[in-house]
Amino acid sequence: MKLLFASDSFKGSLSSEKTVELLAKAAKDVFGDVEYEGVPVSDGGEGTVDAVVAAEHGTKISVDVYGPLMTRIKAEYGRLDDNRAVIEMAAASGLPLIKREERNPLNTTTFGTGELIRDALERGFRDLSIAIGGSATNDGGMGCMRALGVKFLDARGNELQGNGSDLERVASIDMSGLDPRIKDTKITVMCDVTNPLTGKDGATYTFGAQKGATPDMQARLEAGMLNYKSVIMKQFGFDPDDIPGSGAAGGLGTALMVFLKGEMRSGIETVLDLIKFDERLEGVDLCVTGEGRTDWQSCFGKVMQGVGMHAKAKGVPVLGLSGGLGKDAMNICDYGVNSLMTTVNSPMDITEAIDRAEELYYEGAVRMFRFVKTGMDMR
Repeated sequence: MKLLFASDSFKGSLSSEKTVELLAKAAKDVFGDVEYEGVPVSDGGEGTVDAVVAAEHGTKISVDVYGPLMTRIKAEYGRLDDNRAVIEMAAASGLPLIKREERNPLNTTTFGTGELIRDALERGFRDLSIAIGGSATNDGGMGCMRALGVKFLDARGNELQGNGSDLERVASIDMSGLDPRIKDTKITVMCDVTNPLTGKDGATYTFGAQKGATPDMQARLEAGMLNYKSVIMKQFGFDPDDIPGSGAAGGLGTALMVFLKGEMRSGIETVLDLIKFDERLEGVDLCVTGEGRTDWQSCFGKVMQGVGMHAKAKGVPVLGLSGGLGKDAMNICDYGVNSLMTTVNSPMDITEAIDRAEELYYEGAVRMFRFVKTGMDMR
């Protein structure tokens, strides 16, 4: 019997790599000598670089960049080979990089993300996959583009810094200084939201509050984003709101697609391609996946859905081992996952579950594999 382990991380407790280790131990304890492969997986959000680098035996590159509030920080991205690199915008422009009391998307910028892209270009990478989840920003991607040579000018021709408060001041965009290496570079934007740039479902009103924007700030940011959109429409001849995902990461999706000609793709699909997941499914008898909490959202571009659908296409059954199950969790069974089990084995609060995560996960894996072995014995 050959097993494949491909679980998401359990946020705050278990890494994707740790789930592989624990599943392998449980499988050996139940089945004895068993063939298995474990591959870290992510849906294009937090942990994407770690997962892809581990799966592809890549390396990490550390760079000094400006963080969301323009203070110098260390950020990493992944090298997969001489041509391919994978970047998480959250590493340079992410919400966890800012103290809660300092969160204000009028002040934050994606400049550091642009610096990561520029560094990758300087090192010769010409195939970049950029994950854009977890941002602290609502700058329309202006900061990122500034780091790559684009100038955003006010009505007097003065260059703007490119944070959220500058959206309302943009009068024109000067593309003449854009890094020329961009035209020879394939850019894949990893994203699982389809929000437009503006409007009630846009960048500001959907994601602004979680980044620290008060209702007054949101009103100002939305007015600025509408101005930014009008400038783009005038200069580029189309409406960013017509592009699904243009509002992702505070509008960074717009900048990457409009200015850099990036291609928007599902995060989990891009990750599964990068780690050659379909090839790993060859000859596999059972795949195990999972996540911290499975609910209705798991069916919309998350790890379990992606793993389940790819495995189903290859005729490989899938079991899900998750920390907990929420509303409509069993909907995931419509996407190639045959059944679900939880790691939690008795009533407990989330703090205890996190503190005991390794113990509970291992015991849950043993229970799951014992069920599998019972089915094999019955057959």
